[in-house]
Amino acid sequence: MKAIILAGGFGSRLEEITKEIPKPLVKVGKYPILIYILKIYLNYNIKDFVLALGYKGEKIVEFFLRSKLTNRQKKQIKSGFTIKTKLFNKQCSITFLDTGLNTMTGGRVLQAGKFLKEKNFHLTYGDGISSVNLKKLENFHKKKKKLITVTAVRPPPRFGELIIKQNKVTSFSEKKTIKTSWINGGFFIVNKNFLRLIKSKKTILERDPLEKATKMRQLNAFKHEGFWQCMDTKRDKDKISYFINKKKIKF
Repeated sequence: MKAIILAGGFGSRLEEITKEIPKPLVKVGKYPILIYILKIYLNYNIKDFVLALGYKGEKIVEFFLRSKLTNRQKKQIKSGFTIKTKLFNKQCSITFLDTGLNTMTGGRVLQAGKFLKEKNFHLTYGDGISSVNLKKLENFHKKKKKLITVTAVRPPPRFGELIIKQNKVTSFSEKKTIKTSWINGGFFIVNKNFLRLIKSKKTILERDPLEKATKMRQLNAFKHEGFWQCMDTKRDKDKISYFINKKKIKF
């Protein structure tokens, strides 16, 4: 089963870093976050990737090639440029596809869809890591037989909570995980027929397509209570680096 990774965003909230490199190449721990994402899939023997590129996408290709792109290679990534490489002692295939600088998330998935042969595929973002069990996710998706399954995670704690009565603090709770709601944690499994809900390169995955799938009762949630963290801000980056460096999450 292929895994499509959305790696084309501007990373504007990490602008001090992403002026020079795309967000998937931002280093957390020993490697860029993209390498850890690939490792998550490799751990489950998923070794065929399509990287949907956009902003500074050439730098991602050059990172893997360890050399500057030739003019011929720059043209090739417009339609898809595939390499065979070894990561963490495992052979894998990576297809680099330039999906356009201003293409939205849905449009990137739609373009990458031309490389799909199997009925289902994995899909995630190029800026988040998790301890989600991808085999259980895959089995869940196949059992439920819906168009798309999203990994649902708890919102990460950002602020403490004060409970106040008559100007007096009656409870002081410091940064506890919210346990009453779920959010989109990425790490989807998608049936190819879902692509029919994506209209153009301007389509935002998280709006019309997923909203339509929800109304059609074709969107399932696989609940994951374990580790998950996205990298929207420098604070998020530092948190992921801490977890990796302290080996709080295994890769």
